[in-house]
Amino acid sequence: MRIRFELNGSTAEVEVEPWESLFDVLRGKFGIKSVKTALCENSCSACGACTVLMDGRPIYSVMTPAYRADGHRITTLEGLSAKGHLDPLQEAFLEAGAVQCGFCTSGMILSAKAFLEGGGSPDEREIKEAIRGNLCRCTGYVKIVDAVRMAALRVGKEGKKEVEVGP
Repeated sequence: MRIRFELNGSTAEVEVEPWESLFDVLRGKFGIKSVKTALCENSCSACGACTVLMDGRPIYSVMTPAYRADGHRITTLEGLSAKGHLDPLQEAFLEAGAVQCGFCTSGMILSAKAFLEGGGSPDEREIKEAIRGNLCRCTGYVKIVDAVRMAALRVGKEGKKEVEVGP
């Protein structure tokens, strides 16, 4: 079947098989390398490394049949930067040292992007909730949370009073 959707601001049209995942189409047919699989091979969503935005909402591309993208707007990490300028979230991740090994970074940034554009507030609890579908196996989430908070402040969102999280 032939589908047409917006991919990172450009019209994309491609022939897909009913069983193909959006992940397979993005990587295999469009060369999008920011979507990855880590803990699974095209069959689960345990790590969030395959996260993309569909109409601004984070989805797991390995769990999404490609045909469901028909008529929708798909954004990958490659679609966040424009005219050689990084998105404030990308800049904040670099400055805060939140990139770490880099494997989870694209999913983290896209989940955070949806959160911040959805009117999210940069308190620690809400940031952790927003990125909970993304697994980081490096050193933890401190720098990632700092980066999201930094980006939120840069785009003009006021920080909320900190909420204690954890045991």
